Amino acid sequence: MSLGDGLPHHEVGDQLHRMADELTDKFQGVFSAQTVRRFVAETYDLLDSRATVRTHLATLTARFARQRLTDLGRLKGLTTVTVPQVLFVCVHNVGRSQMAAALLEHHAFGKVAVRSAGSNPLGVIPDTIVEALGELGIPLTHGYPKPLTDEVVRATDVVVTMGCGDACPVYPSKRYLDWQVADPVDAPMETVRVIRDDIDRRVRGLITDLRD
Repeated sequence: MSLGDGLPHHEVGDQLHRMADELTDKFQGVFSAQTVRRFVAETYDLLDSRATVRTHLATLTARFARQRLTDLGRLKGLTTVTVPQVLFVCVHNVGRSQMAAALLEHHAFGKVAVRSAGSNPLGVIPDTIVEALGELGIPLTHGYPKPLTDEVVRATDVVVTMGCGDACPVYPSKRYLDWQVADPVDAPMETVRVIRDDIDRRVRGLITDLRD
């Protein structure tokens, strides 16, 4: 059952209402309460339809809705943009794109806005990937598979595709890079480390390129 604003009417719905109220306060003067609640409801539906693990679905919804609203504000010129934005895309958003996003966030020191998404987001991030990043002192505690949404692509300056081929949508007026990187999912730890180091080198080169 749905409330009038599209949010589900059950215990999760109560959580989402509270989170929508918090986001309305955060984006006060940028977006109306109605817009915020619509984005929260849409985001919940997006994640709910693909969720493998549902334990933290409400929390992930609030986090993803906040990101989407931030990107929408950036796109519409309603918020101040001071850094370039990079989006990493792979198929399921549990392997290569998650590693690349974590590495770029680590090396960029806040000078790049980082996003990741999947053309078909599915599953959970393997422990081997979390461990491989942890060996470099990079925690991956907040990663989760996210779908591609219109506002995140349109607000992005550089889109990096990673092995999703024709499944990755192409938008005009965007800079695209295609990194041919092996898939670390289900690979042995030794292989995951090699892939991690390959992505790390590419990320460092991208940072240098963005500074020029």
